Amino acid sequence: MPQLEVQDEGAVEAGLDALDTPVVATEGSRVRRIAGRVLPPVGAIVVFVAIWQALWAAAFWLEFKLPAPAAVWGQIWQLVTSGDIVGLFWVSVHRAVIGFAISLLIAVPLGLAIANIRVVRRGVGPLVSGLQSLPSVAWVPAAILWFGLNDRAIYWVVLLGAVPSIANGLVSGLDQVPPILPRVGKALGAGRFGGIRYILLPAALPGFLGGLKQGWAFSWRSLMAAELIATSPELGEGLGQFLHNGMSLSDISMVFAGIVLIFVVGVGIELLVFRPLENSVLRARGLTASAR
Repeated sequence: MPQLEVQDEGAVEAGLDALDTPVVATEGSRVRRIAGRVLPPVGAIVVFVAIWQALWAAAFWLEFKLPAPAAVWGQIWQLVTSGDIVGLFWVSVHRAVIGFAISLLIAVPLGLAIANIRVVRRGVGPLVSGLQSLPSVAWVPAAILWFGLNDRAIYWVVLLGAVPSIANGLVSGLDQVPPILPRVGKALGAGRFGGIRYILLPAALPGFLGGLKQGWAFSWRSLMAAELIATSPELGEGLGQFLHNGMSLSDISMVFAGIVLIFVVGVGIELLVFRPLENSVLRARGLTASAR
């Protein structure tokens, strides 16, 4: 019997070692994984463009309401060949990145205060949630009257769109941290700031990432709303200004091209920034099956 127990323990240990052993991806599995990620969205785009082309060919709407896909692609290709697309992307994306970074600096201390100080949660928490539900485009007229047609007005709108979402995301992540973790940290000698730095923030990271993604989405939408309304040669031409110009010229293919470019930036930031960051957090927690 003792020998049988030793064999069983050895089998269990071998099984656990097998679970801990990293799976080496072969070339074939790597190709299948890449194809599984690339082919579905490409197929969806092909189907969407085919339906769009069919609707245009059937002439359900007049040409000035629904352009042909080729006409929209012609507008985008003209921007690419002329080099104007670089300026459009630069004006909008660098504003969004700067506004998002400033929002992060404001939202993290605000979220920590709401999550950890009861008076702040009761007094400021509902106001932050109300600001999150308020469309940021409503702030554009006030920002123009306060600051004029300049970058400060646009950044103000971006901040009011992003800060509430990031702060609420951090609060939500901190509220889901098991209470035992801060107590254990305190028992091990972690002070207030050490507990926040080494315990609360890492434990709340998955929920905080969701708030960051939502905050970026709100900041990007706020920026496009501000650029659509606050138009001036001094501000430069971003994607929102390009879209506004298409509306002013009654050029529907130009409007659709602007919409496509705005969509491309949104998807690109998700795939190049937030998706790898989310996957790295999941892998660090041993949730490799959930990593996409």
